[in-house]
Parts: sequence; C-alpha cells; structure tokens
Amino acid sequence: MGVTERLLDLVEAIARDAGRTARGYQRSLGAQVAGTKSSPTDVVTAADTAVEEQIRAAVAEVRPGDAIVGEEGVDAAGTSGLRWVVDPIDGTVNYLYGRSAYAVSIAVEDDAGALVAVVHAPVSGETWTARRGAGAFLDGEPIRTTDAADLGSALVATGFGYRAQRRARQAEVVAAVLPRVRDIRRAGAASLDLCDVACGRLDGFFEQGLQPWDLAAGRLVVTEAGGVVSGLDGREPGEAMVVAAGAALHRPLESLLSDLDADRPA
Repeated sequence: MGVTERLLDLVEAIARDAGRTARGYQRSLGAQVAGTKSSPTDVVTAADTAVEEQIRAAVAEVRPGDAIVGEEGVDAAGTSGLRWVVDPIDGTVNYLYGRSAYAVSIAVEDDAGALVAVVHAPVSGETWTARRGAGAFLDGEPIRTTDAADLGSALVATGFGYRAQRRARQAEVVAAVLPRVRDIRRAGAASLDLCDVACGRLDGFFEQGLQPWDLAAGRLVVTEAGGVVSGLDGREPGEAMVVAAGAALHRPLESLLSDLDADRPA
C-alpha cells in the first residue's frame, strides 16, 4: 500500500468517527446553536465545534507535523508540507433541523492542491473518496460524472449564502438559469452537491460564496470522476464562483453563468 493510500485510509477513518459523533449529538441532544458567523442565519452548533476539535485532536495524535484549518476556527501550523482542510459538519442548518443532507468533509492538500479527499454522510452512511490521479469512489465503487452536454436537459444544483444582499443576487441568477435547464435542486450542503455531480446524480452545480473547506474535498472527487471544477472566465474556483459539471456540460454552464455576470459581488 502506497503513502497516499494509507493517508486516505486514515482520513476516511477520522471522517467516519467524526460522523458518528455528529450523529450521536443529533440523536441524543438535538442540535444546539452555539453562535452565529456572517449573519444571524449562519449558525454554528455545539456539535460543529466538538466534531472539529475531535478531528484536530486525531490529526495531532497521528500526524503532528501536518497543518490543519477548519471552518469553526481551528488553524494549526505544520512542518510536513501537508494541510488538512476540514468542514466538520457541512450543511449545519440541515443538521440543526434534523435533516439528513449534511456531511463531514476533509481534504489533505500539498502545494499542488488536494492529494486525498473524503466526504462522509453520516445519516445515509455513504462515503465518497478520491486520491489524486487514482479516481473517485462511492463506498468503494468507481464513479463518473454524466456525459450530458445539453444544458436544456441538465439537472443542476445551487446553493445560497447567508447575507441578504448576496441571497437577493443569487435569486436573480437562479431565476435566469431555471428556464434554460431541466430543473434546479438546492440541498444545502456544497460537499454533497459536488459529490452528486461526481457520481451522476446531478449534471452540474454552481454557487457563489464557498470557502476552502466547502470546496476542497468535493473538488477532488469531481475532478477524479472526470468532471471539471472552475470559476468563471478561466479563474480558479473560490468565493467568487464555483462551477462543477461533467466535461461536456461544464463549458455551456460556465458560459451561461458568465453571460449572467453571476460572480458579480452583491
């Protein structure tokens, strides 16, 4: 077994343990709001902070030289050249309301980007994994994006931010996109949307406002499944815009969003 295979096994084990903890909080205590971030609707639960701390401690024990950055504030420097990018509960609002669409999302990056990635959905038990150059998998089975090329027949997902001004702008974009695609879905967890693109449950996905921990793991899963992840007009994916789709659909979807100036700041 190679180095990256062992690393992926470790990340998957840590993600599954974190998922059990998150599920346990949800079942025994209910999700409890511990604070807010960018707006009153952008919540943090007690489980978010507890699960992130569990992941941090696990990494520190077995790979103390690795850096780690997490959505809820963990930011530990490292010396190994590897960095863990962690979203302990992606889809916190879903989690708060007892909905099933949330995930533990972890990528380990080197200077070239994500090296390995795991997205684990605690309720369904599904786990997406990817290693750079070695493909993407759902529960151990290889996955591929769809070969859809016609935007009018494409099932596309999106997400919304938390600030009112950004939401208003995103609503304008969705209203313009909706008549030009088969339909639009909104699950509320970007990592799962990206993984659904990777395994063909969606043809494409776009969202403005994503942070590195929202994107890092899912991006590798999509690209290793044969898809493309970018920003608009040749830019890198990031807070301004993320567009993900199979190779044939990516350009038409990206072009539509570019024409709509979808990455314009709100």
